[in-house]
Amino acid sequence: MAIVLGPNRYGKAENRVVRIHRDTPRHEIVDLNVSTALRGRFEAAHTVGDQSAVLPTDSQKQTVYAYAKDKAWTSIEEYGLVLARHFVEDVEPVDSARVEIEQFAWERVLVDGSEHDHTWVRRGPEVRTAAVTVAGPAGPDDAPRAWIVGGIKDLTILKSTGSEFHGFLQDPYTVLEPASDRMMATSLDARWRFSGGDDADWDAEWNAAYATVRQTLVETFASLHSLALQQTLYAMGRAALEACPQLAEIRLSAPNKHHFAYDLERFGIENKGEVFHADDRPYGLIQATVMHDDAEDAGPAWDSYTGLV
Repeated sequence: MAIVLGPNRYGKAENRVVRIHRDTPRHEIVDLNVSTALRGRFEAAHTVGDQSAVLPTDSQKQTVYAYAKDKAWTSIEEYGLVLARHFVEDVEPVDSARVEIEQFAWERVLVDGSEHDHTWVRRGPEVRTAAVTVAGPAGPDDAPRAWIVGGIKDLTILKSTGSEFHGFLQDPYTVLEPASDRMMATSLDARWRFSGGDDADWDAEWNAAYATVRQTLVETFASLHSLALQQTLYAMGRAALEACPQLAEIRLSAPNKHHFAYDLERFGIENKGEVFHADDRPYGLIQATVMHDDAEDAGPAWDSYTGLV
């Protein structure tokens, strides 16, 4: 029975890139964490240590920084697409490339009520994400194909009422009390796959899609009277697809950030849903995918490299 090399890839993970646009007195900042991974004809590197087909991971790092300066892009999705296309089209042994990006947000400092031109405060903890995969042509007359996923993670959101949880299945180990009025909180991770890949003319629409999806998710969480976090996730995903028709599907992962009413009766103090203990673990983790029933195949879109995006 033979032993062979299976799927493999390599790259440069977590390149921390800060790009300042200083063409005018009012500067702009873009703060990124960029990871690249290449697949291709690299068998000899593994089996006999032959590196002749291997583009060093250091070269990938240098490309990430050079493209941050020299290539025009208006969104992290476009930046990732430009990088991935370069690796596939310009580096001969490479068959496919994946670029994963986290974007950290900053907001301008206010001085005497006015926004400062070149000073910011880091905003968070939420992080915008993007993952771009480009695969080489299937045939001589084909063009490389792209799969593009936008997203947001660590979007921490809480509402103090408007949530219930009761009527659940019980067994001999069930001690949870039904709740008709509870606090609901989560740190949401959401990722959405665009239809059409780079066949569509997106340009700056990636930024608009991000703003639309984020706002829709938050508004739905706030306005829906929830009977379960599962119901809330489905409603959020459905609303996002309706608000942004460019999306084929959205995947949501939501840890239940439990808040338990603290026992104050032992001190003779009534606690009417006012004082809570925030418990960070263990936690319920609810995940759901919402998609169009005729969505095209996802291909390698969800094949994560770092696990960060």
